[in-house]
Amino acid sequence: MEGVQGAVPERGSPSVRRRRLGQELRRLRERAGLTGDQVAESLKWSASKVSRIETAKTMPRRADVQALTELYAVGEDKQRELVDLQADAARKGWWEEYQDALPEEYTTLLGLEEEATFERNWEPQIVPGLFQTPEYAEEVIRAAQVISRIPPADIRTRVEARLARQKLLTRDGPLTVWVVMDESALLRRFGGATVMREQIERLIEVSRMPNVRLQILPQEAFHPVNTGSFIHLEFSEFQDVVYLETLLGGRWVENRNEVFEYQMAFDNLRSEALGPEASRELMQKIIARWK
Repeated sequence: MEGVQGAVPERGSPSVRRRRLGQELRRLRERAGLTGDQVAESLKWSASKVSRIETAKTMPRRADVQALTELYAVGEDKQRELVDLQADAARKGWWEEYQDALPEEYTTLLGLEEEATFERNWEPQIVPGLFQTPEYAEEVIRAAQVISRIPPADIRTRVEARLARQKLLTRDGPLTVWVVMDESALLRRFGGATVMREQIERLIEVSRMPNVRLQILPQEAFHPVNTGSFIHLEFSEFQDVVYLETLLGGRWVENRNEVFEYQMAFDNLRSEALGPEASRELMQKIIARWK
C-alpha cells in the first residue's frame, strides 16, 4: 500500500454482514459434524436453502438463524450474536435503491465496497467507475447498450448509482484506492472531445486525493499481465475477494490462492506503470490531443 494513506473504520455493509453470517453458520454446521443434507432433513428444508444461506445467496429470517443455532447446540451468547448479525444483514444498503436497473453481481460489488478497507483496480479499457464524470459514465453505459440491451429508462439510474458510489472517496473514513490504468483508456473515445477532456481533467483532480493512488501504464511499456479489468477488495473482518467484469455482468473470485495471484498480477502492473506524478504529466499531454 506504498504511498497511499487512509484507515477505514467499521461501517457495517449488509452485504458483508450477510456473507459473514453465512460463513459462520457453515463453520458451526461443520463443527457439529453435519452435512447440508442432514441439516435440511432435520429442519424439513430443501438442501438448496441451506446452501444458499451459507453462500449468502438467500437472506435467512431470524427464525431460520434460531433454528440453525439450536440444531448446532450453540450457546446463548453466540446465538444472540448471530441473531444480531442477521438483523444487521437484513437492513437495506443505499445501492438497493438502484438494484432493479443493475446486474446482480454489480450490486454485490457496491455492497462489499462499502465496507472494504482497501481497493486495487486494474482498468485496461475505460476510466474506472469511481472516477467517471456523469457525461463519460452515460456514454460508457450507452455503448454497452448495444450488447446488453439496457432499457433506456435504466441508463439514467445506472449513472446515478455510479455517482452515488463515488461518495466512497469523500465520506468520513474514505475508501483507499490504488488504480492502474492502461494509457489506451485515455485515448478511446466515449462521447465527444469535450467529454474526454473533462474526464481526464477529473482524473488528474482525483489523483491528488490523499486516499487515491493513480498510475498509468504507458503504451510503450512492457505489459506484464494479459487480463481484463479486476477489482481486489480487502476487509478488516472478511477475507479478500476479487471482482471480475464480464460482458454481461461480473463474477467473484474468493479462493485464497486465486485472490493472491490477482494481487501479484496487480503488483506486476503497478511496477511497470508510471509513478503518480509522471502519470499526471502524461494525462496533461493527452488532454491536448482532445482539443
